[in-house]
Amino acid sequence: MPKRPTLFDPVNFGALALANRIVMPPMTRSRALTDGSPGPSTRLYYAQRASAGLVISEGIVVSPEGVGGPGIPGLWNATHVAGWKEVTDAVHAQAGTMVAQLWHTGRASHPSFQPDGKIPVGPSPVKISGLTFTEEGRVPYVVPRPLNLDEIQIIVGQFAEAAKNALKAGFDGVEIHAANGYLIDQFLQDSANLRTDRYGGSVQNRARLLIETVDAVIGVTGSERVGVRISPSSVFQDMTDSDPEALFGYVISELAKRDLAYLHLVEPGIIGNDDHTAAHRPADNIDSSWARKRYAGNLIATGGYVRDRAVHAVASGVVDAVGFGRDFIANPDLPTRLARNTHIAEAQRPTFFGGDNRGYLDYPSLAAEQHLLDLRSGRIEPTPNLGLDAETQHDLWHVAWANAQHAENRPVADPSASPH
Repeated sequence: MPKRPTLFDPVNFGALALANRIVMPPMTRSRALTDGSPGPSTRLYYAQRASAGLVISEGIVVSPEGVGGPGIPGLWNATHVAGWKEVTDAVHAQAGTMVAQLWHTGRASHPSFQPDGKIPVGPSPVKISGLTFTEEGRVPYVVPRPLNLDEIQIIVGQFAEAAKNALKAGFDGVEIHAANGYLIDQFLQDSANLRTDRYGGSVQNRARLLIETVDAVIGVTGSERVGVRISPSSVFQDMTDSDPEALFGYVISELAKRDLAYLHLVEPGIIGNDDHTAAHRPADNIDSSWARKRYAGNLIATGGYVRDRAVHAVASGVVDAVGFGRDFIANPDLPTRLARNTHIAEAQRPTFFGGDNRGYLDYPSLAAEQHLLDLRSGRIEPTPNLGLDAETQHDLWHVAWANAQHAENRPVADPSASPH
């Protein structure tokens, strides 16, 4: 009888070699420079988490028009490529595998982020309800300007060009962001797409932008380096569809024909970065089990997983890997913690988006916690003149963290403690 895979076994997703099946999913951290280059601390942030089997970058926009918030990175020019090359080099130095998530926010943007203050684009003139974040605070979303057919083809080309830049920047592949109410998802779901041309109406038409984008990116990278992320059940940013099972059944069937590196599914119960416990909606049936029946390729599932559930999901064959979002923010060595079944720290929400290195570089590894215990016991002495910042070398950051905590007399977890 074949041995069942475990969460900690290596696996190949197309051309992507994963050391384990624990995935760091894309998480917006809003710390890019004003020109769209990754911030100075981005290199260490991702290197700290390189023990994930697969590191998926935060969403990286494919054009200036794709920007939808403060501190969002891009991948449309040589400066961006050079900045991300430093990040991928740091991840590869730790034997990690990293892909770039390619993103266009569409109607989820605001004129304050658009070139010359233009109106954001979308499939149809349907705005998102509520408020969005800008540099001046929270303001209402605006009614988007519908894209014309020529502009849609330009955006497809921008995704392909960004994929080319991703390879230049040293990424091992790319993930196309077709989830969470951003541009491609806006075209998919009929709450946002009211078009009557070849990109609207039938599920085949509404899926056309996604499929054209996937095919264009495959033409640059090869299918073995392409993943796609979808979130059928999420109502984030007003997303709903009148027949989600028909829509996403078609989407999955088309993606299955293309021999992708992986399909990345956001499980029901997650809206953006929040857990969701509101009333059931029809798309809540579209979970990893539903997807597995329709997709025989590599399947990553993210959303609401804890250790035991993830172990079972992989062993049962329902998924091939599991994404842990917020847990990766607060536990940079999460695979080690899961393997040892030790405590998992909780991420601090006020530091999720923007800000300085607090809540970004300063979560400890088990090695850092042990180093602090050794300092407190007097077994070792503090290392002088070593701070934790963007310039800290990866092999010293756990020492720098312990030094800072020791100096401030902060409490420390016991690395051998059981999970709480």
